[in-house]
Amino acid sequence: MDTISSLKLVSAQNIANILDYSSLIAAIEKSLANFSHRTDSGVNQPVRSVVIVPNSDGFLGCMPVYSREDDVLATKIVSFFPRNKDVPTHHAVVLVLCAQTGVPRALLDGDVITARRTAATSVVATKHLVNGEPKILAILGSGVQARSHYIALSEVFHFKQICIWNHRPEGAHKLADEIGNNCVACSKVSEAVEDADVIVTVTSAKDPILKAAWVKPGVHINAVGACRPDWSELEPELVNSAVVYVDSREGALKESGDIILAKAEIYAEIGEVINGTCEAKREQITIFKSLGMAIEDAVAAKLVLDKLTVND
Repeated sequence: MDTISSLKLVSAQNIANILDYSSLIAAIEKSLANFSHRTDSGVNQPVRSVVIVPNSDGFLGCMPVYSREDDVLATKIVSFFPRNKDVPTHHAVVLVLCAQTGVPRALLDGDVITARRTAATSVVATKHLVNGEPKILAILGSGVQARSHYIALSEVFHFKQICIWNHRPEGAHKLADEIGNNCVACSKVSEAVEDADVIVTVTSAKDPILKAAWVKPGVHINAVGACRPDWSELEPELVNSAVVYVDSREGALKESGDIILAKAEIYAEIGEVINGTCEAKREQITIFKSLGMAIEDAVAAKLVLDKLTVND
């Protein structure tokens, strides 16, 4: 019989070695489609519950989910303490339980899972919404998510140029040096995005950094930062000039400042596009607002555990 004493602990290094983007992108695409089957998705996923820690400007989020099709029961616990100086601002763990008994099976480091599943989700959205063959990628931000998005997007698309901007120029230059010859660090957001076919916003900004006047028609934007209802990376004029897609309508209407502050209309969930029930309006400016969902963490964790089982 399963007992909690058999709980498997999986480190970030193990996950980094096992969780490849090719398998993850396919699993995420399937999970997004399954989530958006409203009639009988088999996915039970409440909106993220958030506890505010005022003295530290911190947040603690709890993200449980059950997926019948994936036979997975899991929850992610994630903390975000933006004032941290000597330790990272984000920390996360994913607890996977037996879907038949509720007995905890494994506790996985959540940082690598979060970085990679978020980037994989942006890849899926870009695949379904981008206008033609994208040649220029702009990334606003230079942290963990900026790196994971560059790597994941490069798995599927072949960019001739990558433009990086960060509010701290040294961060942009460091990432540009890591990426290599076809990457440039830009001193202004407008310079980074003016010719971009795909834009990724992965900043810690609480106020808009990207304006409608700076982007070209038909651009696709993956808006990943601004995960609170009073934060935004995109100016309202840009959001309202675009066709807006989300991972979860319910989640976006509760958590996304980019949508709430702009009073924007959500056209579709990206899962509805995958399922063919809503159109991919590629010739217009498209925005995919990504807040992250527990089902993404769960299928990523299941991938890791399945590969560990095979290798045991």
